[in-house]
Amino acid sequence: MSLYIPDKWVWDFWFAQDGADYHIFYLQAPRALKEERLRHWHVSIGHAVSKDLVNWEILPDALAPSPEKSNAWDNFTTWTGSIIQYDGLWYLFYTGGNRAEKGLIQRIGLATSDDLLTWHKHDNNPVLEADARWYEQLDQALWHDQAWRDPWVFRHNGRFHAFITARGLEGEPSARGVVGHATSDDLQSWQCQPPVAHPQEFGHLEVPQLVEISGRWYLFFCVGYEQFSKARLARPTSKNVIGTHYLVGDTPLGPFKMIEDSFLLADEVGTHYAGKVLRAPKGEWVLMTSLSWTGDGGFIGEIADPIPLKVAKDGRLRVDYPK
Repeated sequence: MSLYIPDKWVWDFWFAQDGADYHIFYLQAPRALKEERLRHWHVSIGHAVSKDLVNWEILPDALAPSPEKSNAWDNFTTWTGSIIQYDGLWYLFYTGGNRAEKGLIQRIGLATSDDLLTWHKHDNNPVLEADARWYEQLDQALWHDQAWRDPWVFRHNGRFHAFITARGLEGEPSARGVVGHATSDDLQSWQCQPPVAHPQEFGHLEVPQLVEISGRWYLFFCVGYEQFSKARLARPTSKNVIGTHYLVGDTPLGPFKMIEDSFLLADEVGTHYAGKVLRAPKGEWVLMTSLSWTGDGGFIGEIADPIPLKVAKDGRLRVDYPK
């Protein structure tokens, strides 16, 4: 039983766990839109809760873009983010876009809540912008947008860190996709740092997520073959697929590397995207994804049930997904 909303498409998502309750936050847009591609520009952040990751109760929406007339930094889009709890407060970091800029320049903002239901946008948003010392600024001759989105926030050694979909300054444009990095002591004031990963294989690495499994740190991300580097596309062993991949490091800050070239879960159509790994109620590792594309080009717009995740002794991951 996937998370399906009759009148809305849903896609990228993230979790906040409160006791036995799994809260899921997801991007959503009306199914009534004339074209699927317009969902990105008619988006809000929905919210549901479950105890088993299968049966979901839809809750009031979490966030929406600021009013158009406000000219606020997020008056066009509220895109993918993550949630962390600290000192009794929930912090939701999300991606915003401005209508006057046509959503081409991405920034990161903050909203807070004491109950996961009512959210208040931070007065000093955006809290994090791409630093030109390390990250590519908008240049449509190089790439279609200024990538600075999908913040994944976590705590390590007393400091907060954000991993971010970004692009570096060096190399062939199709291979500049990096995982950006920023740090904070209070979740409100942030400092950009150099990238933590630059595999030189992709134009971007979307919806990053960091998870520790059996003493290894896995950095998951999603990408499709249209964003593969020219070198990867030319490699005889490369497969034109869309889905979830991962890097592995010995520490949460890397260095990260690929231990295999194959994706964790992918196909030529892009059925599964935006994968997230988490522990299910009984403690087992699972992968959850959005259900995206069909073979005929249609868009599904649901979130799939958990898929069992297997961890090999050498660190390689496999999903037990029925073919």
